[in-house]
Amino acid sequence: MTLQLAHTRPISTQRLLLGCGVVAGPFYVTVALAQALTREGFDLTRHPWSFLANGELGWIQTVNFVVTALATIAAAAGLRRALTPGRGARWASALVGAFGAGMIGAAVFPADPAMGFPAGTPEGPGVVTLSGTLHMAVGGVGFLCMAAACYVIASRQARQGHGGWALYSRVTGTLFLGSFVGIASGAGAAWTNLMFVAGIVAVWTWLSLVSLSLSRDVA
Repeated sequence: MTLQLAHTRPISTQRLLLGCGVVAGPFYVTVALAQALTREGFDLTRHPWSFLANGELGWIQTVNFVVTALATIAAAAGLRRALTPGRGARWASALVGAFGAGMIGAAVFPADPAMGFPAGTPEGPGVVTLSGTLHMAVGGVGFLCMAAACYVIASRQARQGHGGWALYSRVTGTLFLGSFVGIASGAGAAWTNLMFVAGIVAVWTWLSLVSLSLSRDVA
């Protein structure tokens, strides 16, 4: 993919910011998955990764949210610098930045303990608090913005003749949006939780690949 680039910005700064977009997803997924596989009582088929911010070791996931959010916001700035002006250029970076901001909100307002996690928590949906409600609200806005960013980038890619990349971006956006709708429905089925994990991994992979492609074009 060779998206047209703006040549009025310092190349070193562009590559640094886009590099944040390359590493943000792998960092988040690695840290979250390591916790998911080692934290007592955590079940990938039942518990969203947001639950990891609860309990004695919850600070690890909170830091994961914040570090990844800052890298994502930096990537958004990189997209703004790298993409040429035109329809969608500002929207793409703004939407990705909003996703990063949503992650900071998710760190500030942790999800409510529920469904037996962290260890010692009663089974069932648990008590809904203001923090848990705000977590869902800011997270939901961020997810919707990131899905929209996929479609905005896809539109630009299609206009530039990169049909394969455009299809990939649309599929990623659709998968991410569908996975969020599934988990937000509160169905609690294992497949909805696993689909949500797949959607998260897919959208982070997409951001890494788009950022890497643009970084190479700048180079």
